[in-house]
Amino acid sequence: MAEEIKIYRNESSSKNFSNLFRKFSITNWLIIVNIVIFIISYLLINNLGEEKVFKLFALQANSFFSGNYWTLLTSMFMHGGLAHLLFNMISLFFIGNFIEKIIGRRRFFWFYLISGILAGLFYVTLSYFFGVGYLGEKLFVNPNIFAVGASGAIFALLGLLALLTPFNRVYLIAGPLIAIIVQAILAQFLPESLISGFDIFITIYFFIAVFSMFSFNSKLRKIAIPLEMPFWLLPIIAIVPLVIIGLFIDLPIGNTAHLGGLLIGLLYAYYLKKKYKKKTELIKRYFSR
Repeated sequence: MAEEIKIYRNESSSKNFSNLFRKFSITNWLIIVNIVIFIISYLLINNLGEEKVFKLFALQANSFFSGNYWTLLTSMFMHGGLAHLLFNMISLFFIGNFIEKIIGRRRFFWFYLISGILAGLFYVTLSYFFGVGYLGEKLFVNPNIFAVGASGAIFALLGLLALLTPFNRVYLIAGPLIAIIVQAILAQFLPESLISGFDIFITIYFFIAVFSMFSFNSKLRKIAIPLEMPFWLLPIIAIVPLVIIGLFIDLPIGNTAHLGGLLIGLLYAYYLKKKYKKKTELIKRYFSR
């Protein structure tokens, strides 16, 4: 009898855990994991120093091709600061939950994970073989530069929607991107003491801009400079201008990882359209209204 009760309790606790897990979408679980890892990495950096932590977990072309292959995965869940984390997680929340409802929990999880890894591989390969010389560094990033963040996987999600729901209207929050560009320009002319103060201002603006999008006040939302556009145009606007600007200014943005993620998303969307012609056509029509 005692053994039977024990088994019953184990099964009950297992069901409770399963119910708890399913209360959150996979997207929301990924956001929670990113936040937890951000806190852990922050504590590690304070104790061990940024260089040691980044060498162990961040993605760097030279380090990767020397054997640190696990960084393709670990770098996906690291972020370079609170503003970086906030911007990526807000994007993931809206885009990820939308896609998850379309393709399902399991398919979404594996697509997100694999596309993020492949986007990182795309980044380090181009950086390692072509990231030398002035133009090479501008386009493909110096192989000694570290890269972190979920944006490679997020751009894969954008690529998927760009093909599955090309005419669905979406907002690009342009304000934070413009702030990053302004910050990079000023960093070339202002002394470091002033730049550190400006960095704090940028972080505060990131918070205000992102959360203003949740406001019912249309005037307040303008702080974020939202640009409405069809989904097919969003990835182009989010990559091409930054690549061009990056030729003249050093931007802390991994455009090649974004491009790699975008291509993976487009390829997977093409596969889904071929395999599920009727379903994907219905989705396209429904979100074109």
